Amino acid sequence: MFTQQELSQLINATIERIDYPDLAPKLFEPVQYMLSSGGKRVRPCLVLMAANLFSDDIQPALTPAVGLEIYHNFTLLHDDVMDKAPERHGKPTVHLKWNENSAILSGDAMQALAYTYIATVPTPVLRPVIEAFNKMNVEIGEGQQLDIDFETRQDVTADEYIQMIRLKTSVLLGCALRMGGLIGRQLAIDSRNGMEGKPEDIDLLYTFGENVGLAFQLQDDWLDCWGDPATFGKRIGGDILCNKKTYLLIRALQMADGKNLETLLQEINPKKAGMGEEEKIEFFKKVYAECGAESACRKAIEYYQATALDALNHLSIDRKRTKALSALAQSLTHRKK
Repeated sequence: MFTQQELSQLINATIERIDYPDLAPKLFEPVQYMLSSGGKRVRPCLVLMAANLFSDDIQPALTPAVGLEIYHNFTLLHDDVMDKAPERHGKPTVHLKWNENSAILSGDAMQALAYTYIATVPTPVLRPVIEAFNKMNVEIGEGQQLDIDFETRQDVTADEYIQMIRLKTSVLLGCALRMGGLIGRQLAIDSRNGMEGKPEDIDLLYTFGENVGLAFQLQDDWLDCWGDPATFGKRIGGDILCNKKTYLLIRALQMADGKNLETLLQEINPKKAGMGEEEKIEFFKKVYAECGAESACRKAIEYYQATALDALNHLSIDRKRTKALSALAQSLTHRKK
């Protein structure tokens, strides 16, 4: 079994060897810039980890895994344009380093390149992999649109928020595991190594990834309030200052009452808000803790993590082979940054 570190090294080496077309080099300079930011490469690692459950030979899954990483960075590039974000991973965003037209065009090229890489999967699973990828692609767009819609709504429910982050974040993790599972199981069938498991294992892997994604995003909401600035990588309270509809704010608007609720509603209204930045952050954190919103968030994180691990435990695969996935889930849902 491969470790996450070994898989990350394989992925980075493959990304460094990408042979970009040379007819219009300026089209691909932002692509290289985005992919050079590094990171943990969680999504392609999930593809390879899922394939490794069924097969010791993960080479056929490597190029599709990189394709999914290219796609993930495409979504980040376009998100940065929509959010007018100034930096990502400590570097200027593409639309500032180049311009918005370059960012949009290079993002489109990244999406096409992602399809090219993903289409290298073994022929017997090409159709289900492409179908899974297309479904995820549409769902991420739906999640992004819901996120935009929520900016102008004051009646967003916790269930609606969970649905939004499921689409915007979780389905990509689920798709990564489905892709890897499909590839690995086909390799096991072809090699007759006796590790092909059962067809339902693929759905269980998806469920695992989907729920890890939900816990991951809720943890991100929590860290925005109570994370360590030294490790979180961005300002504590950023979501509060921009009135972002996080799980914490949504639950606080449901659970707070009296003067606390009145002040919350006032401070999320730009026309009525009067607190300074630090005062606002501390007030919101105090209300989240007192009304039970923080506790509700922690319980939700624990619930989705437990649901993910339960799906993993129902796989018809030797438990020794699932340890890496279990450890990754723990690290993502209990991370400090």
